[in-house]
Amino acid sequence: MTWPEASKAASEKGSTLVWPFGACEQHGPHLPLITDTFFSENILIKTLESLPEKMPIWMLPSQSIGFSPEHQAFPGTLSLSADVLLSLVTDVGKQIASMGFKRLIFFNAHGGQIGLLQAVSRQLRIQCPSLAVLPCFLWSGVPGLDDLLPEKEVEEGLHAALAETSLMLHMAKALVRNDSYLEKRVPEEEIVSTPKGWSLEGASPCAWLTEDLSSSGVIGDASSSNPQLGAALENALVNHWKSLFTSLLESDWPPIMSEKRVSSG
Repeated sequence: MTWPEASKAASEKGSTLVWPFGACEQHGPHLPLITDTFFSENILIKTLESLPEKMPIWMLPSQSIGFSPEHQAFPGTLSLSADVLLSLVTDVGKQIASMGFKRLIFFNAHGGQIGLLQAVSRQLRIQCPSLAVLPCFLWSGVPGLDDLLPEKEVEEGLHAALAETSLMLHMAKALVRNDSYLEKRVPEEEIVSTPKGWSLEGASPCAWLTEDLSSSGVIGDASSSNPQLGAALENALVNHWKSLFTSLLESDWPPIMSEKRVSSG
């Protein structure tokens, strides 16, 4: 896209930019450091390709280093501080709003920075009221995942386990470096249970570090991973985000309040 094309795109009704967010962090001995970035980019590309051609939606360059302090005990992991990531996203978001774009979607595939992106989205909306800001997590709210993945993996397969490994086996098998690891289950002595009523994620989460839970960097069980499951996961993800993007693009979101309503509030 050239700058005149960017100017024209921003002026279109409902103009929407999607910013893929990933991470540079360990994903066990078998998946690459760029796993989250790879998924956010490639699922987004497939989703955008499935939309009608003239919909006013475009993809920004990926943010491939994110907030990953939980993985810093493992070499190769790079992490920005929360302050740096918040500042970066705020600066870029303000510029996007000043260009005249109407919506900004954070298409995030790293679970560890969901909270930061949700917080900065609200902050941006206050600073740029005309810009709709939508923080999304790749794996959140996708219909059918519970049917594709065992209950234990849905609850405990947080990192480099069945879902991510199967998806990578389907999308880029050459990036899965250690086939022998797929035949091994996490040793029983490494399985950590949270206190009753608490969870690693969910309603009552703990601020865990990877080394609390795993010496390999894998949290969950990758042993039954297969490309057929990966293909089904890809299909579920693309269909879900196609549906949500279509709904957004066909809407008038965001509802812009008048100055009178804002001042009276």
